[in-house]
Amino acid sequence: MDNSSRRESPDFVQTSLAGAMALGLEPGSFYRNACPGSLNLLMTYQDGCRANCSYCGLARERQAEPEENTFIRVKWPVYSLAAIIDILRQPPPAAAGKVKKLGRICLSMVTHPRAAADCIGMVTELSARTDLPLSVLASPTILPAATAFFEAIKAGGADRVGIAVDAATPELFAAMRGAAVGGPHRWAKYWESIEQAVDVFGCEQVSVHLIVGLGETEQAMVQAIARANQYGAQAHLFSFCPEPGSKLGSCEPPSYGQYRRIQLAAYLLNKQQISLADFAFDPQGKIVSYGRRLEELLGDQLAAGAPFMTSGCPDRTGCVACNRPYGNERPGPVLRNYPFWPEAADLTTVKGQIWDE
Repeated sequence: MDNSSRRESPDFVQTSLAGAMALGLEPGSFYRNACPGSLNLLMTYQDGCRANCSYCGLARERQAEPEENTFIRVKWPVYSLAAIIDILRQPPPAAAGKVKKLGRICLSMVTHPRAAADCIGMVTELSARTDLPLSVLASPTILPAATAFFEAIKAGGADRVGIAVDAATPELFAAMRGAAVGGPHRWAKYWESIEQAVDVFGCEQVSVHLIVGLGETEQAMVQAIARANQYGAQAHLFSFCPEPGSKLGSCEPPSYGQYRRIQLAAYLLNKQQISLADFAFDPQGKIVSYGRRLEELLGDQLAAGAPFMTSGCPDRTGCVACNRPYGNERPGPVLRNYPFWPEAADLTTVKGQIWDE
């Protein structure tokens, strides 16, 4: 049976519901017109992801009802890669109202033995047949020769790599993603792969994904962000949100205060405006100071709300393309990652949350 009848990668791929809407493949509208700037594609196999991360909708042992068969709490419909490429290749008049503001493609691997080889071919095809810059969210566990893989996808046309470490400490990583949950991932392998990716793609071309709210202290998360920066990578933040049927499905997201403080830390560290030594923490590991008043450190950036916007890979103009609308929560008046510039009312709310518990 070939891939076309099995609807598997490399011939088929899942896309986020937001991506499918942006392509005109699914109906719907975006709250506050927050159209996605990046087309998120997810590799897919009938026997699924071999990992078992405790917070993930793709986890091997997830117990969910059919209607809850989601990833990041939304459905990811399957389409042929060729059909998606055909839409992306339509000239502007034909695509008007169909392809909305897409400035990048991000191809995400799953932990599957075929994914590395398939990914290289898919990157090559996407790069050759579309004019959008291309990122790959890599799964280090299935890359026995990570440097060779990174060189291959770079040669195929990818210009950036992301690696989802997610958990801020080796202990949490092992408990959430490793042997404690029957998962194959190992902390050391992930950080080794980040270093290799930076060697191939260069500084600032590699991102490290981190999830706030998996049980870490704020101090531990700041240390993880600083470590990513030391490797030459940027840290991109996600807020934990429970996935129904996952091992953490009944857990609560982090407080707004915790998330705001980490957003500010990541923004300042990524832009090298402060260092780890500038932080002060209380005995529980909560941030109590960034070394100077935030207004002094950030000025107009704080006034505009830049630190509270989604951090992600850019389009060709340098603006964030991967704005992931409502990837951390349902659309609503108070957002964790703003996929657009916050308005005055948003900023009043957000700034009032910074020092909350």
